[in-house]
Amino acid sequence: MGNSWRLGLNKEEKTDLIRKGLFKYSRNPIYLGILISNIGFFMMMPNALSFAFMAVSYFALEIKIRLEEQYLADVHSTEYLDYKTTARRWI
Repeated sequence: MGNSWRLGLNKEEKTDLIRKGLFKYSRNPIYLGILISNIGFFMMMPNALSFAFMAVSYFALEIKIRLEEQYLADVHSTEYLDYKTTARRWI
C-alpha cells in the first residue's frame, strides 16, 4: 500500500490509488484476509459463538468497505470507477 496506508477516512487527504500486487485481483485484500481468518476460526471451533463472530465481522467489513468505496469514488472519481471494473470487491 506504500504511502496510501491510513486509518479512518480523511476527506482532506489525497492518497494514491493502489492497483498493483494483490490489489490487482481484489479491491480489499486485507479485509479478505481477515474474513478468511474468521472462517478458519469458525472451522476450527464450530460453535454458535464463533459462527456469530464470523457473521458479525462479515457485516461489519461490508459496511466499512462500502464507506471506503464511497470515499475512494469521491477522491479518485473516474480512476476508481475504472478500477472497480477490473478488480472485484472480494476476489
